[in-house]
Amino acid sequence: MTPLSDITEQTDLRRLFGRFPTGVTALCAMDDDQPLGMTASAFVAVSLDPPLVSVCVKHGSWTWRRLRTRERLGISFLGDSHAVAARQLAQRGGLDYEAGASGALFLASATAWLECSIDKEIEAGDHDIVLLRLHRSAAADGVLPLIFHSSDFHTITPLRRASAAAVTSSPQAS
Repeated sequence: MTPLSDITEQTDLRRLFGRFPTGVTALCAMDDDQPLGMTASAFVAVSLDPPLVSVCVKHGSWTWRRLRTRERLGISFLGDSHAVAARQLAQRGGLDYEAGASGALFLASATAWLECSIDKEIEAGDHDIVLLRLHRSAAADGVLPLIFHSSDFHTITPLRRASAAAVTSSPQAS
């Protein structure tokens, strides 16, 4: 193991936190008839009863200030085809989405969709932990998740496929 050292810079801490792979979610809603959204990789399932999830949002986010005023938010679990879409959310536009009657907005080709309302916001350092109450949900089969790791997007390969590919391509298998 590499020796532990004191964390003195935020860039060191950001790089350290980036070593933990996470799924990527999009929080979206309609805002004055325009789609509005942001990505969040700090997503956690919190409670089954009542059904709650959480995301962490940086203080001062212009997008969050707008989204938090919406009655309902859509959370899309981004799929392996969403790397470009995840970057586009920050630039607004060009996304394939569906808006629900409640104003929640959902990205096409996601692995799952949640319709939520804000339950509580908890200040935590330079971010807020936002607890969201689930109202409706759907999931898609056969879509691999988009993963954020070391400041870049990745996808995953199930171990059974990776193991089979390794056996097939190994020199000993011939």
